[in-house]
Amino acid sequence: MVFGRPVGALLGEATRALCLVVGSRGLGSFRGLLLGSVSHALVEHAECPLIVVPLRKGR
Repeated sequence: MVFGRPVGALLGEATRALCLVVGSRGLGSFRGLLLGSVSHALVEHAECPLIVVPLRKGR
């Protein structure tokens, strides 16, 4: 468990990770294609590969 703000905590873990996997917001239609602020910050600054997994409909 890591405490702190999501972006800072995840970026800290990214310095020694092989990959980060995060979920998407789960927004529908066109808005669903947009990344949230955490995902966007990780795309810009993570030191490892990043996978953003969309939420499946119905979940």
